[in-house]
Amino acid sequence: MRLGAPIFEEYQDPDEWVAAVRRCGYSAAFCPVTPDAGDEVIAAYAEAAATADIVIAEVGAWSNPLSRREDERATAFDKCKASLDLADRIGARCCVNIAGSLGEKWDGPCPDDLTEEAFDLIVDTVREIIDAVGPTRTYYTLETMPWMYPDSADSYLRLLAAINRERFAVHFDPVNLICSPQRYFANAAFVRDCLRKLGPRIRSCHAKDVRLDTRLTVHLDEVRLGMGALDYRAFLTEVAQLGDMPVMLEHLASAEEYSLAADHLRFVAREANIDLF
Repeated sequence: MRLGAPIFEEYQDPDEWVAAVRRCGYSAAFCPVTPDAGDEVIAAYAEAAATADIVIAEVGAWSNPLSRREDERATAFDKCKASLDLADRIGARCCVNIAGSLGEKWDGPCPDDLTEEAFDLIVDTVREIIDAVGPTRTYYTLETMPWMYPDSADSYLRLLAAINRERFAVHFDPVNLICSPQRYFANAAFVRDCLRKLGPRIRSCHAKDVRLDTRLTVHLDEVRLGMGALDYRAFLTEVAQLGDMPVMLEHLASAEEYSLAADHLRFVAREANIDLF
């Protein structure tokens, strides 16, 4: 199992990027270039990653291909296709986006996003993106979310069947699925169930933490890994059975915070006798 996170050091070439990743003690990384990079640059980073045994876990395609605004939707489709193409060329494990929203905020809650209309639109958009690019080495994935599909292991399984594309796979973020006290208190069993149902299709995972506040009605806050209640022993035990899986830290403000989160995850892995490097 591989650990990775954003790199705060500036780098000018593949060698400097590899050195920065290694100084952080990571063996996985987010994609170091953008879709507008030239073919030679992309190839150079791909070769450097392979030589250094660094897995490029994912290319982010963060955008809203479900937008009801035609211009925003068209821009999102272009970004998704370009990002998936980059992921394929650089050999990333996956290209990841959220499904998108029919509401005003691209990643916010909207009642329409948990309807059959939204489900069908997701199926159509994912098919269009994959069919347009035709990836052969990577996969297009949707990050699990609390208020849009896929919002559970079962809804992800349903999407996998409906989309019916070999190059559609799973991106797993357990914290995004902890959206109720019921899931929060039983998160170890919930995470195990998700990973056992989706495991063979997962290409990359996110790692952060969640904490339930005492204010009414319900307040669930994302916090630094180790400061919340997610059972990472259960998470790591299940993920370890999936082989060479990248686990990527995210949503922290500084290199120091990432270092603290990484140290905590490594501690949990050592306590559970799990190889995390």
